[in-house]
Amino acid sequence: MAQHRNRRSRRLVQAVLALFSILVSVFFYKTSQMYLERKAASEEAEQWHSVQSGNTLLNAEDGVEYQGRAYRRNTYMKAVLCIGIDRPGSLEETMVAGSGGQADGIFLVAQDTARDRIKVLMIPRDTMTEITLTDLSGNVLGKDVQHLTLAYAYGDGREKSCRYMTEAVGHLLGGLTIDGYMAVSMSALPVANDKVGGVTVTIQETGLEQANPEFVRGRTITLRGEQAVRYVRYRDTGQPQSALARMERQKSYIRGFLDAARNKSRLDDGVIPDLMKEIEPYMVTDMAKDRYLDMAMAFLGGSQDFTDTDMVTLPGTAVETFIYDEYHPNQEEIIPLVLDWFYRPAD
Repeated sequence: MAQHRNRRSRRLVQAVLALFSILVSVFFYKTSQMYLERKAASEEAEQWHSVQSGNTLLNAEDGVEYQGRAYRRNTYMKAVLCIGIDRPGSLEETMVAGSGGQADGIFLVAQDTARDRIKVLMIPRDTMTEITLTDLSGNVLGKDVQHLTLAYAYGDGREKSCRYMTEAVGHLLGGLTIDGYMAVSMSALPVANDKVGGVTVTIQETGLEQANPEFVRGRTITLRGEQAVRYVRYRDTGQPQSALARMERQKSYIRGFLDAARNKSRLDDGVIPDLMKEIEPYMVTDMAKDRYLDMAMAFLGGSQDFTDTDMVTLPGTAVETFIYDEYHPNQEEIIPLVLDWFYRPAD
């Protein structure tokens, strides 16, 4: 009897060991496949990085030529860079390089001043492009292809950071001249959100309950105060390309904010000037007050039916490397878009 039990125990142990061996083999096979895939992606990314300097096709002041056709800048179309900074509090204090926050939201607003219309180019924070590098004292070390979000961090958290972002975005867009910038800290979001009476959105994703228990997929909710911050900023960093998924959510918030602002401004034509005044401590801009108020009125108080065609993501490809997510811009698609939005045929 004892011998029988021992033989059965040995067979059981052998079966367990065999199963364990199979599982280990499968694990190492899958791991090696993932390693090879990631390695190939990283090598492709390195090759891509090495050819990204010098993409300045549109920087001639007297006009440009692209694919045999001449273009001139449309002076009625203004390019304004709007930047959301992941830094709490105001932006009134100059910071040491590396401590002034990063650019979490990057939006290029194309304002048609002749027709009072707006388009928005949404630029992923992980876009790989040439940016200015500095040391902790702010001394410029040179330029390198890195994540666009870091261009702001290498500055002083104010004007210098905005200039670095403006230069990087202009370079990314083929040398487009940026007409103005506006950076706003995340602390301005609940102020602006509540000023327009709250923003109504429908939750489209699963897993947003991690940001707020009320963010259940399929539920329509009017965001108040810090809810707006959580809705706009949350991302699951354990998931690949979570910043891109978040950007799609930010589109829904922008549409909801526009609807709320326009409804509010129909009842109170002073709400938009009051809103801009309230967020001034959280803002850095090189535009005169009448200039950014004009843009805000066109954006928030106009009659434009703002659709998905007016809010476009920068053409490119999402790439996962060993360490970070990257977004590789597609210049063959970007240049025609920039020409269409900001230029006109010279003939």
